[in-house]
Amino acid sequence: MSLDPVQLVTFQAVITHGSFDAAARALRVTPSAVSQRIKALERAVGQVLVRRTRPCVPTAAGVPLVRLGGQVALLEQEALDAARGALRDHTHTRVAVVVNADSLAGWFLPALTAVPDVLVDLRTDDEGHTAHLLRDGTVMAAVTTERTAVQGCRVLRLGALRYLAVAAPAAHSAWFADREPATAFPTAPMIRFDRKDTLQHRFARTLIRRDIDPPTHFVPGTAGFTQAIWLGLGWGLLPEAVARPDLAAGRLVDLAAGRHLDVPLYWQYWRLESTALAALTAAVRTAASTALRLVR
Repeated sequence: MSLDPVQLVTFQAVITHGSFDAAARALRVTPSAVSQRIKALERAVGQVLVRRTRPCVPTAAGVPLVRLGGQVALLEQEALDAARGALRDHTHTRVAVVVNADSLAGWFLPALTAVPDVLVDLRTDDEGHTAHLLRDGTVMAAVTTERTAVQGCRVLRLGALRYLAVAAPAAHSAWFADREPATAFPTAPMIRFDRKDTLQHRFARTLIRRDIDPPTHFVPGTAGFTQAIWLGLGWGLLPEAVARPDLAAGRLVDLAAGRHLDVPLYWQYWRLESTALAALTAAVRTAASTALRLVR
């Protein structure tokens, strides 16, 4: 059995845009046509492929088809660009990528300057959770802490992002000065990015050898997270490149001099012979080699 390419494109559009109506607008057809195509595809496969939620999401049976649809779309676009190359002045290929917030705010975006013909659809998530977007076909590449290749993907070791535990001078005086770490860290207010962010807990555990549950502020967004630490709302982990200038200027205090947390990062990407993915991978690898610590 072969899949109908029009139905596959329609299915991909529903998942990408989140609804039948949005897919219809993107494809310039009626919502009824979209519904009929999806039902026909589900009959052909013999499985329900789309959960009719807001937004629409693929079922377990639909996940492989999301990935297939994205791969077909990418290769088709590159083939068309190559065929039309003599008639076009400039071509672009769009690649969906998920990156952890600290990499996005630091070393990742400069990598994109090396691939001007690649347009990126960037998503952000905690580095420990980015790989699931590869599994469900939502993205084509990911910066992740997962070292085992997702099915259908290649994995490349990038290096480690080093974090330092810091606080504003006022917070240091209030909670850490003249106190043992085992006493200070369990009670001092902590800043976390969101509930997926476990970096602070991991660092404290390496330092005092037990879990802690301190008062916690949740501050999403790298700028807000950093500002919360500057303002003395609590302590947190910042990338070394971000923390060093403020430490040197006395705006922050290193809470455990000589101690740090290294988070190994990997680049996972679809196993395709794609010019755009290959170029993006080379650019990411080059940027990471100068920005990240070597992983031993």
